[in-house]
Amino acid sequence: MSGAGLEPRRARVLVVGLGPAGPEHMSEAATSALAHADVALLRTVRHPAAAAFGQLASFDHHSEECDPFEEVYERIVEDLVEAAERASADGRAVLYAVPGSPLVGERTVALLRADPRVSLEVLPAMSFLDLAWEALGIDPVASGAQVLDASSFEVEAAGRHGPFLLAQCWSREVLSAVKLALDSDGPPPRVTVLHHLGLPDELVAEVALEDLDRSVEADHLTTLWIEGLAHPVGPEMARLAELVRVLRERCPWDREQTHDSLTRHLVEETYEVLDAIDEVSAPDASLEAIDHLEEELGDLLFQVMFHSRLAAEQGWFALGDVARAVHDKLVGRHPHVFGNVDASTPEVVMANWEVIKAAEKGRSSVTDGIPTALPSLLLAAKLQRKARSIGLDPREPAEEVAGALARVENERSAEALGDLLYDLVALSDALGVDAEAALRRAALAARDRIVIAERDAMGAAQAGD
Repeated sequence: MSGAGLEPRRARVLVVGLGPAGPEHMSEAATSALAHADVALLRTVRHPAAAAFGQLASFDHHSEECDPFEEVYERIVEDLVEAAERASADGRAVLYAVPGSPLVGERTVALLRADPRVSLEVLPAMSFLDLAWEALGIDPVASGAQVLDASSFEVEAAGRHGPFLLAQCWSREVLSAVKLALDSDGPPPRVTVLHHLGLPDELVAEVALEDLDRSVEADHLTTLWIEGLAHPVGPEMARLAELVRVLRERCPWDREQTHDSLTRHLVEETYEVLDAIDEVSAPDASLEAIDHLEEELGDLLFQVMFHSRLAAEQGWFALGDVARAVHDKLVGRHPHVFGNVDASTPEVVMANWEVIKAAEKGRSSVTDGIPTALPSLLLAAKLQRKARSIGLDPREPAEEVAGALARVENERSAEALGDLLYDLVALSDALGVDAEAALRRAALAARDRIVIAERDAMGAAQAGD
C-alpha cells in the first residue's frame, strides 16, 4: 500500500510532573519514567524534586536570556520539538519533566498541546493545589475557591468577592501589588501565606495586610489564600456604577434623561477633558492642572456609566459588556502585541489597524464610518490621515500657503499656521462664505476622491490577477 496519503509520524514527547515539593511527593510512575527515559529534560532545576535528577539538562538558560516570559516558553517548546524530532529518527521519545503537575499553570505544556509537530502524552501528578487545600483544611469545591495568577490579580479579580488562592507569588514586588489591590476603605481581608509547602521549612501563617510584602521572602513556592473580600476588587468603579443606578431611581432630573438628551453633555465633557490635557501638557504643569484632569476624566467616565445604565435598563447591554467588548476589540486590533504579526513602526500599526477594522465592520472603504457631523477641521484631518494610512497622498497645500510656512522658523510654524487659518476665516466672512460649510464641502469631495482611488486600485489589482 502506498503511503503517499499518510501523515508523517509525529515526534513523541512524554510530560511528567515533579510534584509540588521534594521527590517523596512524586508518583511512582513519574519516578520510573524518569529513570527509564531515552532522553530526559528538566523544565528547571530550581525545584526541590529536581535535585534527585540534577545530572539532567534543563532549560534554565532561557529564563536568563529571554524576556518576557512568553518568549521563554516559546523557546523551550522549540528546543523540545527539535530534540523530539532527533530522537524520533531512532525510534525514541523525549521525556519532559516540569514542576508540580503538567496540568496546572504550565504554559509550555499548553503550547505543546497546540503544536502539530509532536504527539504529546501527559502523566498527571500532584500539584501545589493539593498541598494548599490540605494545609488550609478546606474543600475547594464547597468553599467556591477561585485560583488566580497573583501577577494579574487586580485585573482577574475585578468584581469578584473570592475566596482566592493566588499562585505565582514569586517575589516581594508581586506581593506588594496584591497588597495595593486589596487596600480599600473596607475591613482588610484575612490573608494566609503558604510558603514551601511539603518541605522542612513549610510556613502556613495568617498575616496582616500591611505586612504582606514584609512577612516572608517570597519565591516560586509561595502562595496566598485570601478568604474573601467585603468589597470586590475595583470597588470605586462598583461604587460609581451603584451611584448611577440610585440617581436613576431617585433623582427627577436623572430619571428624565435619555441617550439623546445626554449628547450635549457628552460633547461638553469631552471638550473639557481636552482643555485639561492642554493644561497638563504645559512644561510648567501644576498640581492643580493634574487634579483638574483627574476631575474631568471622572466627569467623562460618568457619561459612559450613565449611557451604559440606560442601555442596561433597555435590556441592550451593561457596563461589563462595554468593558469586555472594547477589551476584546483592542486585543484583536493589536496582533503585533498579542499575536505573531510584525509591526515595528507606528505607520505599519495604523495600516494593519485599518485592514482589521475594515474586515470587522465589513467596510469597503477606509472612509466608511467617519462621522460627517464632525467639525470640518477634524473631518478634513481625519480624512487626510485615512488617505495616508492606505498610501494615498492628500491634496498638497497651495503654493502660497507652503511658501508662507517655509519662511517661518520651525518652532513658530504652528503659530504661523494658526494665524493663517484665522485670516482665512476672516477672508471667508468678508466674501460672505461660511468657512465651516466650505471646508466641509471640500472634505467630503476629498472623501469621494479617496473612495474612487480605492476602487481604481482594486480594479487594477484584479486585472493584474
